[in-house]
Amino acid sequence: MPKRRDFLKASGWGGAAWAAGITASGAAGQEGKPQAVYSPLDFSRLTGTPGFSETLLKNHFTLYQGYVTNTNRLLEILAQMGREGKLATPEGAELRRRLGWEWNGLRLHELYFGNLGGKAPLESGGKLGRVLAGSFGSVEAWTKDFKAVAAMRGIGWVALVEDGANGRLFNIWVNEHDGGHFAGAGPVLILDVFEHAYMIDYGLKKADYVEAFFKAIDWAAAEARLR
Repeated sequence: MPKRRDFLKASGWGGAAWAAGITASGAAGQEGKPQAVYSPLDFSRLTGTPGFSETLLKNHFTLYQGYVTNTNRLLEILAQMGREGKLATPEGAELRRRLGWEWNGLRLHELYFGNLGGKAPLESGGKLGRVLAGSFGSVEAWTKDFKAVAAMRGIGWVALVEDGANGRLFNIWVNEHDGGHFAGAGPVLILDVFEHAYMIDYGLKKADYVEAFFKAIDWAAAEARLR
């Protein structure tokens, strides 16, 4: 299971680092040098999940670890540029934009892996089932809408998110990692629809991958993310 403190409890956009008391510029070590902020979480428990081969999962875990490495590296570089007074430069601006892309790649993968590995179906009368019905009319209507978003052409993510102001749920498309997020909305369920998430097992049959995903959702993990 993931070891980062309160992962499920703090799995909104940006939760885990702040829960651990770490600032955006990194934790200060000896001589004021920033230490690595993030360590990759261990999702090896997912090995053996029906519909997801070991080869596919191992490749996906390795790709996720790259986002962790790049996020830490960018935080280190930006902290150094800040000490040197170089943040207000074109290079600093582009690295700051890149940080959002890498960090979202890190966090979206953690949320995706975190809501995989379930075996029990969604309870329509449970908390999440009731909220889905309240927002979409029925769980069936939500499912149809979510799968329609997943069928869109392009690479990115499908996210079920909760409006922090009124609790309404939305199915949204996140382009790449950083385009299309709803400000103030918390993630409830995440589906990776980049080709690397399914092509080893399913080729171009993305719809078959989405069906396998629905059979493997950990609904308890998704429900725990509701505010």
